[in-house]
Amino acid sequence: MKILFEENELEFNELTGVLFTAKKISISIARLDKIHPVISGNKLFKLHYFLEEVLKNKHRSIVTFGGAYSNHLAAAAYACKLTGTRCIGIVRGEKPVELSHTLKQCEHYGMELNFISREEYNNKGSVHFIAQLQNNFGDCIIIPEGGYHPLGALGAQLIMNKLKGRKATHICTPVGTATTAAGLLMNSCANEIIIGIPVLKQMNDIESRVAFLCNNKHFNNLVIFDGYHFGGYAKKTNKLIRFMNDFFTEYKIPTDFVYTAKMMYAVIDKIKTGYFAEGSNIICLHTGGLQGNDSLALSTLVF
Repeated sequence: MKILFEENELEFNELTGVLFTAKKISISIARLDKIHPVISGNKLFKLHYFLEEVLKNKHRSIVTFGGAYSNHLAAAAYACKLTGTRCIGIVRGEKPVELSHTLKQCEHYGMELNFISREEYNNKGSVHFIAQLQNNFGDCIIIPEGGYHPLGALGAQLIMNKLKGRKATHICTPVGTATTAAGLLMNSCANEIIIGIPVLKQMNDIESRVAFLCNNKHFNNLVIFDGYHFGGYAKKTNKLIRFMNDFFTEYKIPTDFVYTAKMMYAVIDKIKTGYFAEGSNIICLHTGGLQGNDSLALSTLVF
């Protein structure tokens, strides 16, 4: 999987405008969404070491988890297609009459979909459930939802290699499982502030998540911008949709309503309110997931 991101240059889009000039701030977007047309954003990085393990043991399968619109499932399905690996997706909820666009993609890429009740899904980390998976699917590598595992964080830390030399004072990322934020912290310098923007309501366990992902290592350079979830995970409001359309109109950069749009709204709001000091050099990670916008009604977005 090396060729998919290690040998490609990462594109950075600098944002310009009266606000940033007045505040004497530099801000750019690291276009992780352009790393690969399907395994976009941070997904490939989080999958990297799991896939490396699969390539060492080609007889093994991958089992992973997600909902009907999971970017992670779509990325894992395509990655397994590229490596010739059997891939099983455990999907939250009963099988619908009509599969979502995302799940249709997963099936097209060869993923075997297994639907389970939400109650079962909530217990997916239990010893009993894991044993059942191994009994059903044999010698498999189990990737937690969103890559939430120390190996996922280890892969995410590779993102920082793409940012070296940019002299960032702040690196911003949306937070779902906190795996990407943990990876950034692992490979950051003390003077690089890692800012996480939770996309879930009441996500009060980020520090404990980071501790799990980073082998209990403690970091002093993590900052959380809370209160920008717009109702919770995969929730949206008219205000957020307007922001996405205005942002695209001004900068020609598409965002998704689950992750990147919420992050950009938060960062720009914090710039307006004076959080960032003059001379700050902010990099925001575009974590991909644009396929999720296909769940919106036609004409909702201008892109």
